[in-house]
Amino acid sequence: MNPILRGLLLFPVGLLGLSSSGSGQIRRDPNGVNVNAQGASTVFITFGNLQGMVATEAEWCGELIPALPGVGLRCDPATVFGRLPARYDQSRSSGQDGFTDIMSIPPSVARRAFQAAQAGATSSFFYVRRFIDPLGNRPDEYVFVTCRMTGGGARTPFALLDVRLAFETDDPVLSVRTGGQAPRLSARIVYHGTGRLRGRWEIVLPGEEPPTGEDLLTEATLPAELRGTQRRFTELERFNLFLPPTGEFRLQGPDPAKLPTHLQGLHLVLLRIEATEDKEGDSNLGTAGAGSGVVPSGGVAGFAIPPLRYYVGSATGIGVGADGFGLLMPADRAELVPEAELVFGWTGAAGALLYRVEITNDAGHPVLEALLDADMRTYRAPSWLAERLGQPEFRWRVAALGPGGRGLAATPWRRGRLTSAPPDQLH
Repeated sequence: MNPILRGLLLFPVGLLGLSSSGSGQIRRDPNGVNVNAQGASTVFITFGNLQGMVATEAEWCGELIPALPGVGLRCDPATVFGRLPARYDQSRSSGQDGFTDIMSIPPSVARRAFQAAQAGATSSFFYVRRFIDPLGNRPDEYVFVTCRMTGGGARTPFALLDVRLAFETDDPVLSVRTGGQAPRLSARIVYHGTGRLRGRWEIVLPGEEPPTGEDLLTEATLPAELRGTQRRFTELERFNLFLPPTGEFRLQGPDPAKLPTHLQGLHLVLLRIEATEDKEGDSNLGTAGAGSGVVPSGGVAGFAIPPLRYYVGSATGIGVGADGFGLLMPADRAELVPEAELVFGWTGAAGALLYRVEITNDAGHPVLEALLDADMRTYRAPSWLAERLGQPEFRWRVAALGPGGRGLAATPWRRGRLTSAPPDQLH
């Protein structure tokens, strides 16, 4: 029997507080969505009419049971498929007494739901958000959204699941000679649904304040009132393409001639995805009780799109040894702005399992050490590095570590200097 009907038979409707459309209860839109049965899914959801209630955890399950002494229906603990991972939680308060939720279903949850359906359960499952009263005067309220399993095609909300930017080169950290030309770049995009992919390529020049994590989110991931507030950088090129329901697309980057190479230092290429209308996933604020109008959700994503880096500088003095292991950036004795993004880059070492970035003061006393996986070739220094150094001069190198932490190789030391002057004003 349908678990909702079972709950209605066992408990009086007045005690259940079942409906989320009542005037005194939390509402949501959409209340049911199609999701991918074979992998991850991401859906934009608006909750409204909170009246002071605060959202807490969210989970997926196969059946619902009465939430007494709370209000609504909660997950049956015996059928829970998983909880929303903290790294995917992009939810926040928004609008008029509203709450924007980005439901990012991990592949593990989809797999468990599909296996349950194969075993005889229904082909749908539930996403349940719990809301609490911070003052403790009202019972907890549970609000569910029905997830209907499909093939992830045209009737599924248009959302991005993974975006990888890369240059057409084998170099993990690209170094370009001043005045030269960078190779072509592209973005591999994994998605579900179908819709228009609209956006732009931007460039962050050396010395500019780097983008924040919120700047790197797609526009459709933000609540309506925050759209248009993300910081914009120099635009390189725009695009507006229709993506068929195939699940994967390679977006060609801007013309390499448009990538600036006249300033020495680290450059960041940004892929900015704008929100588009999507009838399968757009959220009606009026229906949710969170305002008025419809919020476009095409291009939503549960993650920030990382920038693509390249370094512009002289090809001499890079410091790569005969075995290919060496430092790329910053250049030796470079003057760097600590308030800007301070990134160290190097080439790979054969057989390395870990890399250890070592930073000391000018006298050689250790200030910072960081261990990174073997697939990492860059390291962003923390904001407190300048304060910890206590002086402008520093030294740094990278060591390659093998099994058991055994040292395989280490690069020569490089010197650097932190300065408050913009790089283009240094002489």
